[in-house]
Amino acid sequence: MRATLRWAHADLRTHRGEALFIVLATAGIVASLLLASALFGYATNPWQRVFTQSHGAHVWIHTSASADVGRLAKLDGVESVAGPYRTASATVESRGTRASVELRGAVEPPATSKPLLASGRWLDPARPDGVVLEESLAQALLAEPGDTLTVPGTTRTLTVLGVADSAEPHYSPGERSGLVWALPSAVQSADGRTGQVIGLRLTDPGDTDYAVQRAVTALGSGAITQVSNWQQARAEAQGDDRLLGQVLGLFGLGALLAAALAVHGAIGTRIRGHLRDISVLKAIGFTPGQVVRIFLLQHVAYASLGAFAAAALAQALGSRIPGRLGDAVGVWQGLPGHTAALFAVPVAAVLFIGATTGIAAWRAGRVPPVPVLRAAAPPAGRLSGVARRALGLRLPPALVLGWHQAFPRRPRSLATVARLALPLLLIVVALNAWTTIDRFHSKPEQIGLAAALTAHADDSLSDPAARALLARNPQITAVHPGAEVAALVPGQTATIALRGLGTRQDPYPFTLAEGRPARGPDEAVAGQGLLDLLDVRVGDWVRMTVGARPQILHIVGRSIEPENGGRVISTSLDTLRENDPELRPTLYELQLRPGADPRKVGAQLTAAGHGHLDVHSVTNPADGLSPLRGVVVGLIAVLALIGLIELLTAIGGTVREGERDLLALKAIGLSPRQITAVTVTATACTALASVLAGTALGLPLAHWLIDVQGKSSGIGAGIARGPSLLLLLLFGTAAVLGAAALAALPAARSARRRLADTLSAVA
Repeated sequence: MRATLRWAHADLRTHRGEALFIVLATAGIVASLLLASALFGYATNPWQRVFTQSHGAHVWIHTSASADVGRLAKLDGVESVAGPYRTASATVESRGTRASVELRGAVEPPATSKPLLASGRWLDPARPDGVVLEESLAQALLAEPGDTLTVPGTTRTLTVLGVADSAEPHYSPGERSGLVWALPSAVQSADGRTGQVIGLRLTDPGDTDYAVQRAVTALGSGAITQVSNWQQARAEAQGDDRLLGQVLGLFGLGALLAAALAVHGAIGTRIRGHLRDISVLKAIGFTPGQVVRIFLLQHVAYASLGAFAAAALAQALGSRIPGRLGDAVGVWQGLPGHTAALFAVPVAAVLFIGATTGIAAWRAGRVPPVPVLRAAAPPAGRLSGVARRALGLRLPPALVLGWHQAFPRRPRSLATVARLALPLLLIVVALNAWTTIDRFHSKPEQIGLAAALTAHADDSLSDPAARALLARNPQITAVHPGAEVAALVPGQTATIALRGLGTRQDPYPFTLAEGRPARGPDEAVAGQGLLDLLDVRVGDWVRMTVGARPQILHIVGRSIEPENGGRVISTSLDTLRENDPELRPTLYELQLRPGADPRKVGAQLTAAGHGHLDVHSVTNPADGLSPLRGVVVGLIAVLALIGLIELLTAIGGTVREGERDLLALKAIGLSPRQITAVTVTATACTALASVLAGTALGLPLAHWLIDVQGKSSGIGAGIARGPSLLLLLLFGTAAVLGAAALAALPAARSARRRLADTLSAVA
């Protein structure tokens, strides 16, 4: 054992750089996997905790004010109900920020879907103007207990008594109204549209669609205005955090595979370069098992050091990371499975690296105790016909011989190229992710966000007056009137968003990934989420119910829809008016001049509207992915480190393989500088082949992964964008020149070795 440790210590002193790189790469991989675990836990558990503690309802059904919703409590499969509650729509303002809200009348907190107070207190009959805000709405309004909300256009004010968590879908500007609990008297005095809402808690959550269908049958489709369920609420709550976790997990596993292959290649190269040393160890009494354990224990120790260092740093400093990553780690550390994951992830990474190390170390145990003469090994191979013709054309010998030396034995050369290409491939995928996110910010009109602002006018402002008011702003280039209604899908199991935007004379510029724009009567474009929900495709006709009236539309295109999970079908306002002549625009989508500041323009419009306009910026889905930029940079650094390990291994193998040809190269008259150029060229050729392979495979893989994620999120395929050709050329050039620069020093040392050392190495 003592001899084993001494040999391992001597080997560590010889390969300090390689050991350091393995430790750092393993630490980066384990850190990314732990962060992925934290983000998955953060995405799922907060909503699940609120749903469980509040005894949440699985289905929420909004109806007209006259519907007899109490009969839904008697349906089979309904365990309990929340409500019914009287509701009224309103607009509130706090600190200059407006939000459309749903006032929900309640006195005592219900047993089902009980709001969980995060701060303040519940409603008090002694404070008739008191309200409790749902937490996401409170955050948007920057409101807290004690603040006063105003109702634009009136002298009425509301006092915030508390802020509560709810498992219902959260507030989203322009998409979903915020939830405000108020006393029934406050709801009755509201001027907005009135209705009712009831929550159904089911004995079997899997029967959600069937329960909605029975509820619609019991009440009639004309009484239903909107339906939401627990799956939608959970998916929206998970949102971008789950995507970040998927990205980190995918790249972490890919980097783990690349690191394991790099370690495997490094051990294999060292075994080929130290056959004589291994034979000596066996000759003095080392058993094959001891030789295997030397390599295995060394690299497992390196991996363990990096893995558990990453785990310790994640535990101690993870919650201090700025932004949502730090918040995710802080929440994750309080979850029941945190300790198990903190232990299991590093152990699994070390075991995987140990397994690949053991396969390579097993070859060292098979080395015979009597060394085989290197001269007996298969020759590197004759020059190919192309190489001989290249020499005949007086191309530099270093270039031709370097290319030949880079690929002397096809299987081994391909393995080296493949191991180096894997981290480069993952870097190309990361660059594609970066470019796609950047496109969401720089060119939002290409991903379904042609309008930068959405304006809502109250009933006192007519459509012509609203258009004229909006068009007077010099920064606005187009005003597209529109309306959005909830429609029951075929089968009456859910509601979707039916939008009418623009007119046939001035159509709205939808971003299409498939098909053509909707120009004729009854033509529409739909998001991927809606196509999946209804199991239809472009070219099909769909029937839906708006109130008591059927609406039949022909889907002629698939649009990129970042809103509502893609569960949106869009047509022109004229088409909706053909079915409902009394329909008037309820919103206006505003396109701005390039370079215009949406916040500044929105403030100008709000001031010009004198309380009759509610203007807000269109939500960009990439805003929640800002932490992904830092994640991509960190992953590229880890992958570059793994690539560096494999590159140093390839350089060492090339130098050792070239020692046997050193005398021949000197004999034909090559100078040490030319011999150095042969090795540098061989390394550069290997790097070039890896860059080409990694780029050729990485680009289509990245597009496929991004499109699959886009389709699963409802946005749809067609959002992926690759890096520019210039960036790819810079990336490839940097990789090849970096490899050549790293090879220059060891190649120069080898070319200037003394004759006796060269003869000894060949022997």
